[in-house]
Amino acid sequence: NNFQKILHELCLGKKFIKKSLYEIEKIIFYRKNDWVKSSNHVFITGLPRSGTTALLNFIYLSDQFSSFTYEDMPFIMAPNIYSKIYKKKEIIRTERFHGDVILFDLNSPEAFDEVFFLTFNNEEIKKELVKFISLILKKNNKKRYLSKNNFNYKRISLLSTNFPNSTYLIPFRDPIKHSYSLLSQHLRFLKIQKENSFVLKYMNFLGHVEFGINHKSWNISKTNLKFSDINYWLDQWFIFYSDSFAKMHKVKN
Repeated sequence: NNFQKILHELCLGKKFIKKSLYEIEKIIFYRKNDWVKSSNHVFITGLPRSGTTALLNFIYLSDQFSSFTYEDMPFIMAPNIYSKIYKKKEIIRTERFHGDVILFDLNSPEAFDEVFFLTFNNEEIKKELVKFISLILKKNNKKRYLSKNNFNYKRISLLSTNFPNSTYLIPFRDPIKHSYSLLSQHLRFLKIQKENSFVLKYMNFLGHVEFGINHKSWNISKTNLKFSDINYWLDQWFIFYSDSFAKMHKVKN
């Protein structure tokens, strides 16, 4: 409804409000815990359509992890405050926009921590990252954090410096099948966003620019291919995984 749309625009689209909510959240709930840095958290990253969501859901079922879920929306920057005032509602499990038979409800984990990275600059991120994850852990009374963020491949060095004992997972698929899946989703979201402009806004709020009108390439390509060309997605696949595995090898050694 219109009220929810306005609330999303305020809490996710206005940097000043996001930062203000986060500062209030810290004042009320943050307490320094040295064990947060040394815990074995799990960070899932990789190209979309590689199985990251399925992997996220499977690991989350272990009940060992704290992760963002749909019930945290749109107060991603103040999860503890929102949990105190929000009256949980039951909703029917629904297939997500991707049309891939993956169902979700308010308890389902999802990739919302990109909101944090979009809110702060690099220096602020270095200063606040451990605090931010500490707040998510506190909300769910867990010792380990589980994240699925397709853009964390850019932050492997930052994450591994802050969380040296954590696990980093980068799933991948056959490049041809994967590239066709990426192209198919891009065309699907082009249609959805043209029919519903709020979907475009919502995806921008969350930093989901993987598909559709707001698509941004993961890597700069030497070719000049159109997004509607399967070879563009193949090229992106090759550059992405070559770069990601090189970064992982560097961190490991």
